[in-house]
Amino acid sequence: EVQLVESGGGLVQAGGSLRLSCSASGFTFDDYSIGWFRQAPGKERERVSCTLTGDGSTDYSDSVKGRFTIATDYTKNTVSLQMNSLKVDDTAVYFCAADDLPSCKYAESESYAYWGQGTTVTVSS
Repeated sequence: EVQLVESGGGLVQAGGSLRLSCSASGFTFDDYSIGWFRQAPGKERERVSCTLTGDGSTDYSDSVKGRFTIATDYTKNTVSLQMNSLKVDDTAVYFCAADDLPSCKYAESESYAYWGQGTTVTVSS
């Protein structure tokens, strides 16, 4: 059974940092696409970052490029999202998702079959 568990959300002031973690189990971890998505109230879910665990390639949305960093720990089967220079607009529920995708170009949430429960990030002004 595929399981994804996010952790690390919380309340932070604008300009601060948070590190989210996604712990994965139940699939071949080193051959999957892992995406970090977020959904703010009243907005559609958007992918902010992706990594292919098979080759380590990464992708970022324009809204977070240069501020967020995705990283994989193959010893712990976790994918982290380091979020720096946080803005109020980064406030959202953050989800990690996984699927057997060949590249990070599949950015739609419908492309991912497996999802975690989400962790809330609130950035105050």
